[in-house]
Amino acid sequence: MKTFFVQIKCEIGKTYAVSDALVAMEIASEIYSTAGRFDIMAKFHVDNGVDIGLFVNDFLLRLDGVKDSETIIAFKAFH
Repeated sequence: MKTFFVQIKCEIGKTYAVSDALVAMEIASEIYSTAGRFDIMAKFHVDNGVDIGLFVNDFLLRLDGVKDSETIIAFKAFH
């Protein structure tokens, strides 16, 4: 299992629509609104064989209202 986060910059006025679309897709384990350069941060878990770049392109960047994104791949969770 691979874990990664995607920070999403939305077009002006589209943050809630993009968030609602992510919730409806049921592919993110967590979705947050954020302050700063990006409007949304979402956490994802995918099987080891999944291409993260293709996943982001196919499921996130094609959403109406998404302007830009930055993907952060997580390696280890510390407890």
